[in-house]
Amino acid sequence: MSSPVHTSPSFPRVVPGSPPAGQPRPGLPAETTGVHFELKLKSMLVILAVLGGVWMLLHILPALLVLVTALMLVGALTPLVAWLEGKRVRRFFAICLVFGLGLACSIALCVLTVPTVIAQVKSLVEHEPEIRETIATYLERWRATATLADDLRNLRIAELLKSSQSSLLTFSTRLLEVAAYGMAAVFLAFYMMLDRDRLRGAMYAVVPRSHHIRLSRIILNLGTIVGGYIRGQLLTCFLMGGFILVLLLACGVPNALAIALFGGVMDLLPYIGIFLTMGPAVLAASAKGAVVTGVVFVLMLAYEEFESRVLVPLVYGRSLRLPSSVVLFSLILGTTLAGIVGALLALPLAAAVLMLIEELRVDLPGETIQPEDIAQRREDIRSEKEYERRAESMTAGEAAAVAVEISGTRKKEEGEAEQALAAQLKQDSQSGEIDPK
Repeated sequence: MSSPVHTSPSFPRVVPGSPPAGQPRPGLPAETTGVHFELKLKSMLVILAVLGGVWMLLHILPALLVLVTALMLVGALTPLVAWLEGKRVRRFFAICLVFGLGLACSIALCVLTVPTVIAQVKSLVEHEPEIRETIATYLERWRATATLADDLRNLRIAELLKSSQSSLLTFSTRLLEVAAYGMAAVFLAFYMMLDRDRLRGAMYAVVPRSHHIRLSRIILNLGTIVGGYIRGQLLTCFLMGGFILVLLLACGVPNALAIALFGGVMDLLPYIGIFLTMGPAVLAASAKGAVVTGVVFVLMLAYEEFESRVLVPLVYGRSLRLPSSVVLFSLILGTTLAGIVGALLALPLAAAVLMLIEELRVDLPGETIQPEDIAQRREDIRSEKEYERRAESMTAGEAAAVAVEISGTRKKEEGEAEQALAAQLKQDSQSGEIDPK
């Protein structure tokens, strides 16, 4: 056995008068110099801290989703509580009333719909061969889809259900887990609304007072974004489910309630929701003949177009102002990280990030300072000076209330100014002074 060879470390020779390391020698081209990369201890610690933060984030992602969902519920229910407070209802009773009504409506909805939906789902399973044969009959009329008709007839749904019992069990377990996290988010939102003043005071206590006005504006804008998104989603889903129910009942399609409930829930999903809402309704209508199927298809397509072109901009307003590319990328990223829950939370989170960039006055590399930006910064300075004057010698909780009041007044004035400008532009376009395009 040969012994290992020990070599002593070699050090570069330092010749007197030679240039420092990393600089080219006189008479040599610059291309001959090497690239020296030195990783300092501070940089290594920062990299390790970032990796540890990412690892921890991945492990506590469910808890973060619960927190984000609770904050979204708080933002959605705060206007209702504020409205009740304006009617001289104490805040504690207003919060209990809002959550109590929500719980009562949820229980009533489950009692009225769940037994009927279960019965209709069983009926759909029993009549599945007839529906499949009807669809196959339509497909075999055309040569291009004749092979699909044969494959559909040979499909055995019962065997597929038996073979996927383990998947159904996993899905049921996952569904119960999501329901438990949802209940935790509801209770967390309830206690966060009860402890609003103390939580707000603690938040403002750890933030320098020079940033309190900006923090209050960010919180107000987050409430607008989150509240508008949730209320808009609930309204559009309710209208979609109601439209499907009325349409299928008018056309005499069986199991209308189960299909309408499924379509209303699937309307939550952007882009793919149109297929999950129209598909079951059209397939169920195919059992009634070609005329009924065509009527359901055309009316569903018309309503989908009405919802995307008219209803969604009207309901959401300015709460979500996202380009289509940002919407698509946010949905892909949210779905990859947290599945359906991530897809539902992706849009308000993306809108919140863009709002933070705007409110923090982040100077992006490709943008130049505009006159309106200078005016906004002057208004920021004026609001901060007013806040410092009014909040002097106050506690953090009292100062937080002053900051929220100043930011709310300014936001209301900005909204009124935008409405006046929009009305003036509309009037000028109607009078022909400017081109409406």
